[in-house]
Amino acid sequence: MAPKSNEKPVEIAAETESKKANDGKTKPNDKKKSKKNDNPDIVEDDNAMSEEDRELKERLETCVSTLINEKSEASVTTQIRLKALDVIVTELRSATSSMTSVPKPLKFLRPKYQTLKDYYGTIGDSAEEEVVFLRARLGDVLAVLAMTLGKHDERESLNFKLKAAKDYKSIAKTSEDNLGSWGHEFIRSLAGEIGQEYNARVLAGSDPDDAAFADLLGMVDVIVPFNVEHNAEAEAIDLLIEVQRLKNVLKLDSIDEKNFRRVCLYLIKTADFMSDPDDYAEVLEAAYELFLKQSEYFDALRVALRMGNEEAIPDLMSECSDPLMKKQMCFLLARHRINYEVEGDDDEDELNEIIGNEKLSEEFLKVAQDLDVTEAKTPEDIYKSHLAETGGFSRRREAGGAVVDSARANLASTYVNAFVNAGFGQDKLMTPDNEWLYKNKDHGMMAASASLGLIQLWNVEEGLAQIDKFLYSSEEYVKAGAALAVGILSSGVRNDADPTLALLDEHINGDSHIMKCAACTGLGIAYAGSAREDVMELLLPLVEQDNSGPETMLEVSLAGLALGMIYVGKCDDAVGGTIVQRLMEASDEELDHSHAIFLCLGLGLLFLGRMEKAEAMLEALRTIEHKISKTAVIVLETCAYAGSGNVLQVQEMLHQCAEHLEEDAQHQMAAVIGISLITMGEEVGSEMALRSFEHLLHYCELPVKRAVPLALGVLNISNPDFSVIDQLSRLSHDPDTEISQNAILAMGLTSAGTNNSRVAGLLRQLSEFYSKEAGHVFCVRIAQAMLHMGKGLMTLSPMHSDKMLTCGPALGGVLTLIYSCLDLKSTLLDKSHYLIYYLTCAMNPRMLITVNEDLSWRPVTVRVGQAVETVGQAGKPKTITGFQTHTTPVLISTGERAELGTEEVLSVSSVLEGIVIVKDNPDYEAPETDEKK
Repeated sequence: MAPKSNEKPVEIAAETESKKANDGKTKPNDKKKSKKNDNPDIVEDDNAMSEEDRELKERLETCVSTLINEKSEASVTTQIRLKALDVIVTELRSATSSMTSVPKPLKFLRPKYQTLKDYYGTIGDSAEEEVVFLRARLGDVLAVLAMTLGKHDERESLNFKLKAAKDYKSIAKTSEDNLGSWGHEFIRSLAGEIGQEYNARVLAGSDPDDAAFADLLGMVDVIVPFNVEHNAEAEAIDLLIEVQRLKNVLKLDSIDEKNFRRVCLYLIKTADFMSDPDDYAEVLEAAYELFLKQSEYFDALRVALRMGNEEAIPDLMSECSDPLMKKQMCFLLARHRINYEVEGDDDEDELNEIIGNEKLSEEFLKVAQDLDVTEAKTPEDIYKSHLAETGGFSRRREAGGAVVDSARANLASTYVNAFVNAGFGQDKLMTPDNEWLYKNKDHGMMAASASLGLIQLWNVEEGLAQIDKFLYSSEEYVKAGAALAVGILSSGVRNDADPTLALLDEHINGDSHIMKCAACTGLGIAYAGSAREDVMELLLPLVEQDNSGPETMLEVSLAGLALGMIYVGKCDDAVGGTIVQRLMEASDEELDHSHAIFLCLGLGLLFLGRMEKAEAMLEALRTIEHKISKTAVIVLETCAYAGSGNVLQVQEMLHQCAEHLEEDAQHQMAAVIGISLITMGEEVGSEMALRSFEHLLHYCELPVKRAVPLALGVLNISNPDFSVIDQLSRLSHDPDTEISQNAILAMGLTSAGTNNSRVAGLLRQLSEFYSKEAGHVFCVRIAQAMLHMGKGLMTLSPMHSDKMLTCGPALGGVLTLIYSCLDLKSTLLDKSHYLIYYLTCAMNPRMLITVNEDLSWRPVTVRVGQAVETVGQAGKPKTITGFQTHTTPVLISTGERAELGTEEVLSVSSVLEGIVIVKDNPDYEAPETDEKK
């Protein structure tokens, strides 16, 4: 934020004094002068002044003398006094219009400040017009002098200005030119004092809407337009926020097409610092209205999604008349996983197709082809065990020893194969034949058949054809995996036939436990963020079932998690009420179940990013008489404030971690992850969180330490920051099994989809280091699967649209993995490893494709570099640094930004991410080629 203007400019007087001291040093012979200069009332020795300055000083002193009528002459009338005052005003104004140097008139008038103040007090309350005008003009002069000479706490400058304004009003003379003509520095000082005065009056009990504030607000109405016109938009907004009148920004005529982007950017970034939910909403609402005023519907939609205001989508769609802008808005809705259907539009079929991501697979495969990475990879291509210093399995195989296929190693290979070839439609394990399927057992077979869904990701038509045969398998686990594959396949894709619901419906109501678990997870992945009522009606009975037993609790938890994913951030009462009711009625044995935390997470996801709307549910959870109550409260609280950067919540979470507990500390682990959740996406908060994690690692007990690597992962999803990878690499060698396993998985999460060579090397070393530890090797394999996800063309980062928006389903998918890691022994390293597939909801191509108006590819030149924060900066600062120029399609990493490298085309979107529509620039003139050459 711009610096607050309530800090007084450094006293000019101080500078004058130091100058004098220096003058004294340079002329050692002139001792008399330096002694003379010790007197604060004497500004500068006459002999040291130029002729011009001496003349100015004498003129000002004569004017002051005339004004106060020092010699009590009868001939000095009010008229003459006014003329003397006019000279002072003219000199001050001409000097203060530029504040690059200390204004001379201010220097010379410094000794006379008290004299003028005393005279001001003697003028009295005369009603005579000339006297009132004299008092008002003198009030202006004193206000300017008080800017540097007045006492800080007494707000003298503002008080003189308010009295002067009152006098002008009483004689019906305007003083519009009165503020701006005194210069920016005076305006800035005044704005700071207005903020202080406003707060002081509110604390004293005045009602902010009361007439008591009319004098201050009248001044605000002059200062704000002045600031906006003079490129000080940040200061104008700060002042309006200070006096709680942000709505006035919409009435300003001075905000036009030249500066509205700067104003809106500042408003959006300021929202992060608003701790009060009402203030937060008001700031974003102002930005939304400004974008609407300028017919920037795409940006208005971004702000509406940031506020979680999905009701605004139909209005924006109907108001927007530009078909290209509508298509671009639909691409944004598709990326944000919003289940919205366009109705009553000429192009409604095409727009609904875009929102439903129906062409996503096609575009992704075209990019893969363009980058020449279509060839399927095997797990061995990822492990590169031939590079291992100790040889590993491959050399043992060459030595002629019998190779034992370990079930867990095969399971790991299944996941690596699925994630690496995700979305490519072909691989070398599953698609050629069914042999690999039967190299696994039970839950391994389930994971293997489910991996088909990930390999065929987003390609519903072809994927269903391949999965169909497994749906009728005699093997229960293969069938369950196929049901899960159907859900994975349609993650984020809307299909008119709605195959997922049709195929999974029967299994939800069936008798088979494993089929129910698979169907719940499949529905949760397929319909994440869609808020479909028909799916909710299928899953609610599963949450409500009251048969006791571990199997039932697993079904209840997975159904609750699926409902949380489907209604992520929607605050639905029916779902919330049912989950809370189930938690209250559950027996202690059920709540002790290792998967009960997913029921809490389901409830948390329901209120993801909705802040104070979760209050009622929090109260209900506190009534549960079981240790899970604490965990549920923290999970819900941290999810509700996810991405808000709320400092008070972070302090509350740190407070939770302060207690030294060896066991029953699940709530502390949730609090550590919560710190990351709350601060993610907000740079200052993230840096502070990193420092806090250092302290937690030093001083806290084991349960807290175990959650720290996971929290580091959440802060840097798909962003392999050097220092974070370094820290995780150290933790991955920790003697505590769970800390090291979590650190390994966090390394996968931070580098997901980046193919980062440093992390790849570290993971290969870890696979050797832990070659005897089956659990660790499995974690390394999963981390490698994430690192090479989609052959480096995908990201797991839930933040998009220039880090302004957080995609709910994506964050939900990542959190499911994170909460599974809190108890690896009973989730990923046991039979619930298929929860890893929830990451599908967070998987998105990290490509930038530019397309024509008919959505056919149009390669253009773009510059891609590190994003630079430009909020509140003057002029037109560069938005990226260290850029490289590419031709689209191009890959964009977390923390990078792209901008067009040619003026030939204009982009419809203000943010170059995903699929961007470009159109010809009508003002473009091709450079003339030099004929001589």
